[in-house]
Amino acid sequence: MTLRSSFTRRQALVGSAMLALAFTAVGAYADTLDTIKSSGVFTVGNGVVGSKPWIWKDDAGNYTGMEWEMMNYVANKIGAKKVEVVPVDWGALIPGLTAKRWDVIFSGMTVTEERRQGAGIEFSRPYYFESDRIVVKKDSPAQKPEDLAGKTIGALVGSVEEIQARQLVAKGIGGEVKAFNDQPSVFLALNSGQVDAVVSDNTSLGGQLQITPELRTVGGIYSLSADEKWQDAQAKAPYKFGGDGVGIRKEDTELLKAINDAFDAMDADGTREAILKKYGVWDESLTRDAMMTK
Repeated sequence: MTLRSSFTRRQALVGSAMLALAFTAVGAYADTLDTIKSSGVFTVGNGVVGSKPWIWKDDAGNYTGMEWEMMNYVANKIGAKKVEVVPVDWGALIPGLTAKRWDVIFSGMTVTEERRQGAGIEFSRPYYFESDRIVVKKDSPAQKPEDLAGKTIGALVGSVEEIQARQLVAKGIGGEVKAFNDQPSVFLALNSGQVDAVVSDNTSLGGQLQITPELRTVGGIYSLSADEKWQDAQAKAPYKFGGDGVGIRKEDTELLKAINDAFDAMDADGTREAILKKYGVWDESLTRDAMMTK
């Protein structure tokens, strides 16, 4: 073998190896959907465990609630045999998702541009739609929102309700905002007098009234509000603001499609409507068209 032929062959081998490595690098990322199918487990991060009617444990220690039922439907459609819920503080949901501690966020999380562009995650189509209320104890002297001037308003940390509370305070409705790590703590603070009022989504309020009926609202229905610095981006977004979606890593495009297909199937066979009616929250604002038509 001549020196030239040896060198040429060595070049070819090196070139082939580099090409193989390039192809390996391109195909190195395995969509989380593949992992879910192979393991049979759909792992979800949830920051509202214990909050009715979202998800809680019954007397036997088993999960129940409208999100639990929807999780299991979706899991079955995407090829998983089991749902594993990881209860965490609300503020840990997105960092935990990006760190791959769970496959998705399934936690009544509102789709916002702050989360999509700012935090860098993607969302499924909405499976629920929300609005806010100002809640006080029945014996509170406050009869209208303006009566809360100078008072403390509680909300769930990092939520759209915290944004709403801070915007209300900026308008003179309330004097300061106190944020809590989980939804049950928000209402515990109200009942114990740590705060004078709370901003709650309509659904969590409905569940809480079953536990502590000595609550009432002041003011009317408040549409969800984006953070001031994100309002322009939110206005340009292609979706209707106020919907809750499943949070997904941007690279998991196959998982995103599979979950969207599962929600479409849930609407087509009437399961989503049946679940929401079972938990007493269904109305016409929750139809697929109403949620998705901007």
